[in-house]
Amino acid sequence: MLTGGGSQSAIVQDLYLAHQGWLQGWLRKKLGCAFEAADLMHDTFIRVLSGQDAGQIREPRAYLTTVAHGLMVNHLRRKELERAYLQALALLPEPETQGPETRALVLETLMEIDALLDGLPPKVRRAFLLSQLEGCTHAEIAADLGVSVSSVRQYLTRAVRQCLSLLL
Repeated sequence: MLTGGGSQSAIVQDLYLAHQGWLQGWLRKKLGCAFEAADLMHDTFIRVLSGQDAGQIREPRAYLTTVAHGLMVNHLRRKELERAYLQALALLPEPETQGPETRALVLETLMEIDALLDGLPPKVRRAFLLSQLEGCTHAEIAADLGVSVSSVRQYLTRAVRQCLSLLL
């Protein structure tokens, strides 16, 4: 447990001074980019500052690594989603290309959908996306996934329940 003996911000400041160097190095090794590592290192400490009582952290490095890893996974997921979106846009004819504001809104919507489907098993996510984005029939989805049509129905029900539970 940290014993900064002060306010949350003073404890996090002590934590930052003691651990920011190795955390940024750890992130740089994982990401291969010093700039992204610096951004995520700062985001990690902001998350700690706004989170639980920092004075209760017993294993600072393990705690910071866990927080940073979660942020890194979200960061990489967002980059992959953005890359796929930009790749799809590049295939569109010139008159159908979108302005920067529209792109940002679409990307934000895609991130929200991704967050709604987060935690679902891969086959459930794929079945939902094939149904909603590709307009595939249950039989087509079943063939694509190598499962029965009744499994597809169960997957879609589960995905819709997940979305509704998070929206309510």
